[in-house]
Amino acid sequence: MHAVPPLEQDTVDVTVDASPAQAASQKPAHAPGQAANDAPVRDLRRVGIHPDYWYPLAWSHEVKRGKTHGVTFAGDPIVLARTESGKVFALEDRCAHRQVPLHQGVVDGESIRCGYHGWTYDCSGKCVDVPYLGRERLPNGVRSYPCREIEGLIFVFPGDAALAEQRPLPDLASVSDKKYKTRRFGRPVNCHYSFMHENLMDMNHQFLHRKQMGQMRARSLGRRRGEGWVEVDYTFARMAGQQPIGEAIVFGQSRKTGGDNDKDVMTIRTEYPYQTLQIRTSEQTLVMNLWIIYVPLDREQRTNRTFGLLSIRKPGIPGVLNLAWPLLVWFTERIFKEDREIVEAEQRAHDSQGADWNHEVFPVINDLRALLRENGAPDQVVGAGTGDTAVIRFWDSRRGSPLAKS
Repeated sequence: MHAVPPLEQDTVDVTVDASPAQAASQKPAHAPGQAANDAPVRDLRRVGIHPDYWYPLAWSHEVKRGKTHGVTFAGDPIVLARTESGKVFALEDRCAHRQVPLHQGVVDGESIRCGYHGWTYDCSGKCVDVPYLGRERLPNGVRSYPCREIEGLIFVFPGDAALAEQRPLPDLASVSDKKYKTRRFGRPVNCHYSFMHENLMDMNHQFLHRKQMGQMRARSLGRRRGEGWVEVDYTFARMAGQQPIGEAIVFGQSRKTGGDNDKDVMTIRTEYPYQTLQIRTSEQTLVMNLWIIYVPLDREQRTNRTFGLLSIRKPGIPGVLNLAWPLLVWFTERIFKEDREIVEAEQRAHDSQGADWNHEVFPVINDLRALLRENGAPDQVVGAGTGDTAVIRFWDSRRGSPLAKS
């Protein structure tokens, strides 16, 4: 189904000549969490996403003027508030007094007032008023987060605030380009964010979408990797079945079965922690540009919320794309539904088996997995065990021992 470069030394060992029955029953010679050279390897499904990047935590329309909006990032509660002037700011979602969530409070001018005792905080998190105290006796405030609003998304920097200016916000140029029409989409998915990165980057899973797209042949043209990123190019050919209308809308023309229709190139890139998918025609015209991110919601990072921006180049005839847009939405929703169901099944399999038993053979996915491990958050305990629930520990391959940091 694909042509790939020879396996490199950093990929897992595979018994190429094994029979299907042997291959089905075969597991890696080394235990999960341990490489072939006996060096500990972090279980990718327990690697936390690194907080020192800009993450969208809400759509702009979700944060109304003069209102609060509670969100979470990897289990940390954050309140977003839009002031009377239209500015959005982000604070930890707790009052310093009694820990009551601030999203239950009210926006008061350019500040937020706790709904319990009326303690008031400005956009920097400083406590600026306690109704029953003199202003000379004001207590400490709460943590604030760097916050930016671009292209209909509210980005927050949940890590070290001193690094916020050094980390660029993602390039979303197609969204504001009048040559494109953009669809904004996303919803919670019950899996670790790494499953989402793998699903999009490995186009050899087209068999999953056979009912929606027909029989497609994916061919890998090559892969590249640099500091903090990895990408791969694909071409596709339809071997059987009819081209779905949604696909025709993307390319602006028909792609016939069995014809010379594999000249368009799809480039998928993970530039940590974001992911993009771009399709260019043989004339190098960018006809589709997808930007997407998977934001962990819970502390164990077993649920993420996707935020996606899908930009489609408008055809030469004005208004045609607007008329066809409902069909494109219908098509992409069906594809995403199949992807969501399969990655959630992967997460359940990981949890039931207790470890990452992946026997990966595709070089670009091994590159991707290494990238996510290397750039993920430092190892830590993410949850205290109770009863029969064991404490989840992250492995640090650099130290060769489990860490337990409070």
